[in-house]
Amino acid sequence: MITAGDFRKGVTVEWDNGVWVIVEFQHVKPGKGGAFVRTKIRDIRTGRVNDLTFRSGEKFEEIRMETKEMQYLYNDGDDFHFMDNSDFTQISLTADVVGETSKWLKENDTVMLQYAGDELIGVEPPMFVELEVLSTEPGFKGDTVQGGTKPATMETGAVVQVPMFVNNGETLKIDTRDGRYITRV
Repeated sequence: MITAGDFRKGVTVEWDNGVWVIVEFQHVKPGKGGAFVRTKIRDIRTGRVNDLTFRSGEKFEEIRMETKEMQYLYNDGDDFHFMDNSDFTQISLTADVVGETSKWLKENDTVMLQYAGDELIGVEPPMFVELEVLSTEPGFKGDTVQGGTKPATMETGAVVQVPMFVNNGETLKIDTRDGRYITRV
């Protein structure tokens, strides 16, 4: 058990039938009354962020967060298949568990599976991926880096805003945190 007075950034707790991670916290000791803690907490499953206030002595069940490195193998249309490189065990996950991460997954990439206790709660792609441009409007002579952007569909189906000079078939480095173009490879 952990009390609200022990909250720190990144601590994961069970509250209101969900698993929440502390994003921000502020301990407050007013002149009158008991101390309390103002928090911003994020629901691990939905990503929803709430601003809440708890009494300093309020108790919560602390959840141990673990990550496991796995290799993405393939998608068979219904499920995504992953393999643990240490013991070669394979697991399959449904599309709703993988979620938005699926647009950054390329075969043989290493991903992190996130567990809250024994429950799998998400898949985290590599921070940067190298993807090939499948389709985009053609670039023209004179297009510059500052000239603006255009949408490009990548080999995984993700749509990324890229500079005007990028053409079909080029390989690009993409930041998976915000879907931003970094550079050509």
